[in-house]
Order: sequence, then structure tokens, then C-alpha cells
Amino acid sequence: MGSSISQRRRQLDDDVSAVRSPSSTQSLRLMVAGGGTGGHIYPALTTIRTLRSRLAASGGQLEVLWIGKADGLESRIAATDDVPFAAVATGKIRRAANPLKMLSRTNITDMCRVPVGVAQAYRLVARFQPDVVLATGGYVAVPAGLGAWLRRRPLIVHEQTVRLGLANRVLARLATRVAVSSESTLRLLPGIVRSSAVVTGNPIRPELLDGNADKAVATLGLYGFDRSLPTVYVTGGAQGAVQINRVVRELLPWLLQRANVIHQCGKASADELRQRAADLAPDLSARYLVTEFVGPELADVFALADVIISRSGAGTIAEITALGKASVLIPLSSAAGNEQAHNARTLVERGAAVALLGEVSGPSLQEAIEPLLADSERRTTAAEQARLQGRRDAAELLAHLVCSVAERPAAPSG
Repeated sequence: MGSSISQRRRQLDDDVSAVRSPSSTQSLRLMVAGGGTGGHIYPALTTIRTLRSRLAASGGQLEVLWIGKADGLESRIAATDDVPFAAVATGKIRRAANPLKMLSRTNITDMCRVPVGVAQAYRLVARFQPDVVLATGGYVAVPAGLGAWLRRRPLIVHEQTVRLGLANRVLARLATRVAVSSESTLRLLPGIVRSSAVVTGNPIRPELLDGNADKAVATLGLYGFDRSLPTVYVTGGAQGAVQINRVVRELLPWLLQRANVIHQCGKASADELRQRAADLAPDLSARYLVTEFVGPELADVFALADVIISRSGAGTIAEITALGKASVLIPLSSAAGNEQAHNARTLVERGAAVALLGEVSGPSLQEAIEPLLADSERRTTAAEQARLQGRRDAAELLAHLVCSVAERPAAPSG
């Protein structure tokens, strides 16, 4: 892995012109803009942590300011990691197939907030004087990205999904560099953006790479699991996913005859699923764990799991591929720009996953997962293909790009 990181670092250095080697005591002033969802927040947070460690190792220091929404998730996450935070006004565009429906009062009101947010971000950039600005998407990134461009500060846009989100499409044409998570994204970019793009991958929490299957059994008390059977980890994210919970519940007796199941279901479905577990035969219920939330033991759960059933958000895809796990993906149909379906198709086309892109039901899930449970070689092949798409060194690569661009004079605006 070390040689892979070194090789990609050299590629980034070659790709970014006018790069100087920073002195061992150099500090880096970084402004981060992004939020709304964990998919935009956690890659930024992981990059901040990586930069802190990298600079500290060479005697330097990271000075960082996070720009976002006052009551957004990003403000709470930044506080837990001691990252200074500043709020700006921002507006969200609620998209619709019918353009006339986009002319709603809420959309118009929100759009009027954007110029205010840009002016606030402009002043923050002038005051903080960042060496580089990293925008990781979400509508909260737009004012800060525009403020950076207007102040002629280097701007890096990082995209987590296969297709650029709306905010990043706005900012990509103004960016010094565009960092993407998938090779598949490059062919979808306009020429002017493609010329500034580099594939870094999508940073994931490094602790997820060091899980221990036996520790998951001990921590979660999974002594009723039959380790000769594959283990399935079902997750809909921190809040769970009612749709996934419903189809798994429908399929549960059949599934437990063939696998152990860890089901992270969220609070809304927990009581219903625990009651369903109580109604199962004892030998089946012993192989079924229902939990509202998986916390510090997530790395160990991933290590134990042979198959993942989940949504196909960018963060989930990054984790599944970095860990090399076979999966059955159930895209969220209401995801902006249908991005989760695009993410899922990318893995399906490479034999790295199975996806329910049409009907989502117990029978369709059974049809999708049965070959993976019945054939260990098929699971192994899917896992290997997933690993080939993964980038364990994404945080290192993105941190390296940030340092490189910080050393490059910003291009003139306009």
C-alpha cells in the first residue's frame, strides 16, 4: 500500500505545476466548505485529520476554518473535532422534473440568501487568508467556493459521487483542481473541467480498515452465530432505512436459514424487528442481531460481514470498496440527481455488487442475494472486484493535493 501511495503522490506532483516543496516548519491555512449530509462532511473531516498528522510529523501546523450552515450537521461535527466554525447564509434549490415547480416561494427565498452568503464568505476569506479552500459539496459549499474564487484563493472541489452534484457543478468551472472519487467520473466531465481533474478517491475513516471479526462476536455477544455460514450486515445508515428494513423483515426466515444477520435498523423500526425476532424459531433468532445503531464496533462488524445490504451513497460505496466486500445495493430513489443509482451501476458493471434498480421487495432481494450466499467463490469474486474499485489511500492523496495546490499561485479570476 505504501508504494501505491508514493506512486500516486508523484503523479499528483507531476500533475500540479509550479509546486514547491514546503519547508518542514510551514503551516497551512485551510478553509473547508461543505455539509448538509455526512457524505459531504466526513471526507472533509478525514482530510483535516490526515493533514494535521502530516503537518505535525514535519514540524508544521494546520490552521483550519470550516464554513457551513449555523444549525447544520457540519457545525456539530466540526465542534466535536475542535475545528473552528463560521456560519454563512445559504439556500437550497429543491429540484423537480417540471421546471415551473422549481419556482416555488421556498426556492426563491433560499436563492435570495445566496448573495448574502457569498458576501459573508468573501469577508471570511479576506479575514482568514486561506492558502487553499476545499469544497466537498452540498449547497452550503457554494457561497464559500464563490468567495474563494472572488478573492483569488486556490479552490479544490472534491466530488464523492460518480456524477458531480449540483453545488460542485457550479464550482468545478471555477476550481483550481477538481478531485473525483471514481475514474468513471472523468468521462462525464466537460473538457474544461476534465483538464483540472484528478482521481483521489473518497476518504474514509482509517479506523474502519483495522476491524477484527472475533472482536465483533465478543463485543456484540454473537455467540449464537454459526461461523460456518456467511454473515450479512444490513444497514440503512445512522437512521436506518424503513424500505430496507421492510424487505429484510419479509425475507427474514429464509435469510436466517442461510446466514447470520446483523441488522442496524435505526430507532423507528427497532421495536417491530425485535418483535419479529422473538417470533422466530430459537435456532434462527440466535443468528439474528437487531441494533438501532452501530458505533465504535463498526470496523469489527465490517470485518465479520461477508455480504453487505445497504444504500449506495458515496460514503457507503467508498467503505465497501476500500474494505473489499460483496454487497447488495438498494439505491435511495429520492437521492438528488438519482446519484445512488449511478453509484450502484458503476459497481454492478464491474461485477463488484448486485443492485435492486427496479422493484424492491422480499422476492427481488432473495433473487439478488441467494447466489452470493450459496456460492463462496461468487462472494469472493465480488469482493475482489469491489476491492479493485476501492482507494484506501484516498485521504492521503487528497491531503497531498491540498498541500500541492496551496503551493501553487492562484489563477486570476474572471
